[in-house]
Amino acid sequence: MQTRATARISLTALLGTPVTDADGHLRGKLKDVAVATGPEAGKVAGLVLKTRAGLCLVPSEEVMETPAGTLELRPTAVLAPLKDQGTFLYLQQDLIDRQIIDLHGRKVVRVNDVDLEWLGQGGVHLLRVAEVEVGLRGAFRRVFKGILPLASLESISRRFKPNGIPWHFVDVIEVDPARRVKLRIAYERLAEIHPSELADILEDLAPAEREAVFTSLDEEVAADALEEVEPKMQKALLEKLDEEKIADIVEEMDPGAAADLLAELSEEQSDAILEEMEPEERQEVEDLLEFDEDSAAGCMTTDFVAVGAEATVADAVEELRAFDGDPESVTEIYLLDAKRALRGVVPLARLLMAQPGTRLSVLTENRVLFCAADLNQKDLAEMFDKYNLHALAVVGSKGQMVGAVQADQVIGYLREKL
Repeated sequence: MQTRATARISLTALLGTPVTDADGHLRGKLKDVAVATGPEAGKVAGLVLKTRAGLCLVPSEEVMETPAGTLELRPTAVLAPLKDQGTFLYLQQDLIDRQIIDLHGRKVVRVNDVDLEWLGQGGVHLLRVAEVEVGLRGAFRRVFKGILPLASLESISRRFKPNGIPWHFVDVIEVDPARRVKLRIAYERLAEIHPSELADILEDLAPAEREAVFTSLDEEVAADALEEVEPKMQKALLEKLDEEKIADIVEEMDPGAAADLLAELSEEQSDAILEEMEPEERQEVEDLLEFDEDSAAGCMTTDFVAVGAEATVADAVEELRAFDGDPESVTEIYLLDAKRALRGVVPLARLLMAQPGTRLSVLTENRVLFCAADLNQKDLAEMFDKYNLHALAVVGSKGQMVGAVQADQVIGYLREKL
């Protein structure tokens, strides 16, 4: 029998298709499509048939497409009772109407239909998932199936603009209370998404899917995403985690952001998380928790790059290489004396253009700007606006530098006031 090398068909059209044997006897109707995960993701592993004896699974290579649009079993086909071991993703059961992450569009969408393809490989014709349909075309097919003839349904549906996502751009979150939450996600691809975009995705997901995605992230990626969401959402993301896991994530956060997070939790929970943290990170966060959250110290970070007052450009470069915080947050280098008093500020751009042996003291700004730790955030925002600052040193009551405020913290404050 000749079959097209590649022919596309929607899941909606395929479901309910009669399945016969080589003699034309009805063996059942297509109930669902089982898709492989892992390295063979997207390959149709088997077809689920509804037969008189119950649900059966037949390998996809044992099923052929006929010119009449029905499905025919090969003579060697064996119908085995369906025994789900959690190794497959079932398109109708697990994917239709589910929320998925569109990695290409960086957003959460809902699946209305799935397009599959028959691929010719020698004498065998295999099915594979081509893309998921998230637009009106798929929704129309499902609403009017059984009302319109199949040919008319397909013809009319094609008048709608296609809105499909190629399968390799899809991360599927499978949620089924009877089978618990399972994840079909390429974790490293989620890590490539910008933290603010990942935060938007988490906020758009339903609670079960949100929990599944967040718990799948490694501590560093989870910390970056957590810094981008609102306090209420932070609590929701952490509520199912134990204190040890939360501590691992908090240790990866900017100390200022970590202190803000713990300040929103109950004292009992905050103390339990601090107890699980490494001593150095715990001390940084505990020191920040002592400050008024509406002050400059309350929104500063203790992650900044500082060198001695007599340091050279080469010394600063070495310190930058050893910096353990977010390198993108560094806009200037601070010069401190033996008592950690602020003696100068060198913009990073000026550092990059100087010779390695140049002393940083000759590169400093003419006027060294800083603010007191107890300065309120309103006055702090006015300083950033007046001097067009990217960052500002924060000085304690004894004259020592205790931290730095980044521009994004001030922007966050201003957004809250709008």
